[in-house]
Amino acid sequence: MKVLVLGATGGTGLEIVRQAVERGHTVTAFVRSSDRLNPYAGRITVKQGNLLDPAALREVLIGQDVILSAFGPRVPLAKSDKHLLREFARALAQAMADADVKRVIVESSAFLFKNAIFPPTYLLGRLLFPSVVSDASDMEEIFRNSLLEWTLVRPPRLTDGDHSGRYRVLDGHLPLFGFSISRADVADCFLKLLDDPTTTRKIIGVSR
Repeated sequence: MKVLVLGATGGTGLEIVRQAVERGHTVTAFVRSSDRLNPYAGRITVKQGNLLDPAALREVLIGQDVILSAFGPRVPLAKSDKHLLREFARALAQAMADADVKRVIVESSAFLFKNAIFPPTYLLGRLLFPSVVSDASDMEEIFRNSLLEWTLVRPPRLTDGDHSGRYRVLDGHLPLFGFSISRADVADCFLKLLDDPTTTRKIIGVSR
């Protein structure tokens, strides 16, 4: 499958690239800086550009089967990044419509699970990271209101743990006591969702 990875130089993005290559997918990464992708030279296609530019996105989207996005702001959040996810979602949704590419899997945040009790992720997010919650919510709304075949993946706290393949997935809910998950296992979940059409237009909770 031809996959375009956005946010490919971050922790989750690098794992998506690694595992996608191992599974035999044809991988393109669209990034601002390609230095962290040097180990994959010759095995993936790297395009450089601005992820907030719909025209640049459209050019790299043409011919892709699916978009895997682990794009997100650095934490702590800079003032200039307050609406980064919203701007990104607008640009990507427009570019995908223009390029006639439908399928997209997006990393979001478990902070948006208002029904989670153990842990109370929404409450904690509103108290500790209100800007992140607001921006991620705006991003999700843009995708949900689009005609795209989206899946929103909401992990809790991300770690640099091993790729275990042992994690829980729930439709519309964060698994009970879902406090953390490794970036490698989030990437594993992304790639398994590629083969599961029943997750289209669904919000997925994933945790260890």
